[in-house]
Amino acid sequence: MEDLRVSPGPGAPHGLVVPATELREQFSHASGPGGQGVNTTDSRVQLSLDLATTTALDEAQRARVIAELSVKLAGTVLTITAAEQRSQRQNRRAARERLAAVLREAVAPAVERRPTRPTRGSRRRRLEAKRQRAALKQSRRPPGSE
Repeated sequence: MEDLRVSPGPGAPHGLVVPATELREQFSHASGPGGQGVNTTDSRVQLSLDLATTTALDEAQRARVIAELSVKLAGTVLTITAAEQRSQRQNRRAARERLAAVLREAVAPAVERRPTRPTRGSRRRRLEAKRQRAALKQSRRPPGSE
């Protein structure tokens, strides 16, 4: 198995390289269709990475990733499962790509929204929609109710 490379992005301007020795792969039977080979192949892949001990992250990145992924972690271990394909090789590739994507997203700092005011056009459209809705409801009233 080779090192996992995470492409550069916010929070990791030079990308990340997770050494292959820190990744743990487990294989098991995948459910679903598979023909004659379904009972003989271990095509489901579980790829695990301990975020607390990995050398790919610095301390600031580690804290951000653990906080961001806290609901997906078992302790500090992130596990990705891939069982979509019949081939173990394709599932290994899919799990590695998914792990890289999760790490790339989690290492990026949160972007705060800058508060803005509604535009003149959006205010005009909102008030026009309110007038139309009021007219529709007015037309539903029985005659002589006023």
